[in-house]
Amino acid sequence: MQALYDQIQVYLNMEEEISFKEFSEYYRKVLAELGEVHESLDEEGVWKSLFIVENVMSNAEGRAKEKRGSESKKYAKMAQRLELWAKNLASRLGQAGYTEEDISERFNKMLEEGPSTTKAK
Repeated sequence: MQALYDQIQVYLNMEEEISFKEFSEYYRKVLAELGEVHESLDEEGVWKSLFIVENVMSNAEGRAKEKRGSESKKYAKMAQRLELWAKNLASRLGQAGYTEEDISERFNKMLEEGPSTTKAK
């Protein structure tokens, strides 16, 4: 999940928009990773997963509105599928005692982190 988190930070700090192909590939990687590891995620992993899902979902929704034809429909489908993951992950944080305000505050901090802030161990 860390590699996907690092990549979303890069995407969020880019000036230009990535292509549909690159967006779609990243989306598929996110779904595959979540499918494999979602049950074993620790709390930090849930935070990072939700951050990724929320950002990809938001971007997919925005692109669905601005694009035309089949691409628009594909982006809308991506957003729909990610909404289920967002609800699942957010409910896990809710069960851990976090409020929507806590999530919003943490996301703002995560946005400020930017790319490549992982510490070498």
